[in-house]
Amino acid sequence: MNRPFMTASRYGRRLCGWLAAAVVLTSGAVGKLSAQSPAPSDWPSVVQAAEGQALFFYAWGGDPQINDYLAWVGRRVNELHGVRMTHVRLGDTSDAVSRVLAERQAGTLQDGAVDLLWLNGENFASLKSNDLLFGPWAEQLPNFALVNADDNPDVRFDFTVPVEGYESPWLRAHLVFYYDSAYVEAAPRNVAELLAWARQYPGEFTYPRPPNFLATTFLKQALLELTDDHQPLYRPAGESDFESITAPLWTFLDALHPLLLRQGRTFPANAAELRRLMADGETSLALSFNPAEAVNSVIRNELPDTVRTILPDRGTLANVSFVAIPFNASHKAAAMVTANFLLSVEAQLRALDPRHLGGTPVIDIDSLPSAEQQQFAATRQDHPAAPPLMSDRRQLQEPHPSWMDALEQAWMARYGVR
Repeated sequence: MNRPFMTASRYGRRLCGWLAAAVVLTSGAVGKLSAQSPAPSDWPSVVQAAEGQALFFYAWGGDPQINDYLAWVGRRVNELHGVRMTHVRLGDTSDAVSRVLAERQAGTLQDGAVDLLWLNGENFASLKSNDLLFGPWAEQLPNFALVNADDNPDVRFDFTVPVEGYESPWLRAHLVFYYDSAYVEAAPRNVAELLAWARQYPGEFTYPRPPNFLATTFLKQALLELTDDHQPLYRPAGESDFESITAPLWTFLDALHPLLLRQGRTFPANAAELRRLMADGETSLALSFNPAEAVNSVIRNELPDTVRTILPDRGTLANVSFVAIPFNASHKAAAMVTANFLLSVEAQLRALDPRHLGGTPVIDIDSLPSAEQQQFAATRQDHPAAPPLMSDRRQLQEPHPSWMDALEQAWMARYGVR
């Protein structure tokens, strides 16, 4: 997100260092439910407590559609529950994580600034393991049943880390490639084809510079495609033979970089710059972790109507976006009713609509009543730029969160200094 739909960052090693130094922290699981916390099992009491509460929702603010969607969420939770929501727009999730940590170091064990936080990956792993989250609460939300978690177990894991009710899902995302069909007759469908295609059309592709989330996602996608044994990737990177496992990735990138835009001497900063490069005609192939990126951009006239989207044919990296409540949040009841609304049919329908967000719902549409299934079918526009529908067999699960940081550091050591 990140980055649409995904806000993991390189914050892990910084956070771990600070936590190791924070010897004054209160011992024990301060994030656990307490007598002073609203009990999610007593939902009427949660709704009653939320009435009139403020809510400070810390979420990435770098995309106008996401900002507009969250503004609508704020209006709806105010209408439904009297919650007064403020979207605190983040440039990086680490800004909010550092605030939660600073408050705990200062002994602020209640009345914290952050009520609800959009996060996942290494940020979630660090916060959860250090008792900086409130919970468990997520699976007791009334609308959590719509997720059908027993048949969709990925909502119970965040980059291999068990969620255990400490965060609630709200959207899905997966990696796609999009291209301008006015210039590209046959787009590459895997990294081996990408290298061959780049040799034929040098300068027509590039990817962001790590530690941008989309950049690291591209590295993980390539590593998963180039590695036969994925099991080491789902364990901490420090427990693996990192050099031998990643050797095929660096061989691939060594060959690809001279064929990138500007011969790989410079890299765009983020997904927005990738989109602009295609709009300006500098590239004809790009990637996104928002499967509706091309549709949204064509509708907004940011990309030509000749743009099309494809999925990698060897599987595509996929994950779930979550919201969590810090251990010391001031308005936990408001946070829970807002998380519950994000899982409602109303909110998921609007998230699906490319005129509003163009995201991928996290609720199980197939288990809904037929009338609601028809609403989702009608909202999912048959746009020429839309990607093919995902299936379970095409999903590649995220590696352990430690691989993100390890790959970023290795990339910077190899390519970061020019």
